[in-house]
Amino acid sequence: MEREIITIDEKKCNGCGSCVPGCPEGALQIIDGKARLVSDLFCDGLGACIGDCPEGAISVETREAAPYGEAIVMNTIIAAGPNTIKAHLKHLRDHDQQEYFEQALAILLKKGLPIPKLDEDSCPSGGCPGTAAQSISHPAKSEQAATVGSVQSQLRQWPVQLHLHNPNAPYLKNADLLISADCVPYAYGDFHNRFVKGRVVITFCPKLDSGLDNYIEKLSEIFTHQEIKSVTIVRMEVPCCGGIEHIVQKALEKAKVFKMVKISIVSINGKLV
Repeated sequence: MEREIITIDEKKCNGCGSCVPGCPEGALQIIDGKARLVSDLFCDGLGACIGDCPEGAISVETREAAPYGEAIVMNTIIAAGPNTIKAHLKHLRDHDQQEYFEQALAILLKKGLPIPKLDEDSCPSGGCPGTAAQSISHPAKSEQAATVGSVQSQLRQWPVQLHLHNPNAPYLKNADLLISADCVPYAYGDFHNRFVKGRVVITFCPKLDSGLDNYIEKLSEIFTHQEIKSVTIVRMEVPCCGGIEHIVQKALEKAKVFKMVKISIVSINGKLV
């Protein structure tokens, strides 16, 4: 395929090695006194290494090259340790490579590895709490605040976004799953009592999210290993939202698991269709 990829001017390169740390993907090495691109598979073509070259020997060109492979790169990244993982994720995020970023997160979660914090001022030590799988308990009705019109949350676990779910999380064992499109909780006023209560929530957008193949893979792992009791889908009536059914069906087929799936559809004015 033809894509953007770095090129190195050997006449300008003095082999200083400044570019190597700037490429957490491991695409660059100093060989025979010169910086070398060791594999097209490892180079994402974003050119993060360009600013680290004092001689101006690195640039980006468009040519035939093997497709960049995030899964292949992550094997090298993970082996290099937490600091390299963090550098790689930050590199992808800062260059708006959302699809690769989400693929990398999915690989870390699949391997049961922690998601590193990327912004020192936004997350405490130990990683971002938004990615920490946990069960949630709620007080009995008698203990709830007696606020007129208040609605008690029925959420039983965290996180809810599919990208952040760990397929091995204990709360998924023998769970009744609610797989919801992102917009539903905003459109349907009684979402918690009608749908969330008693279920483990998974949410995503089949139209705007990238990495949908990763969604299929992750749901397949859940269906394969967690002995899910029931599956409920709730989505909007708009046509694009139907993709959520397709993704769940593909995941069930991949897992070779048969489940009756209950589907509820919400109209844009907040009514059950």
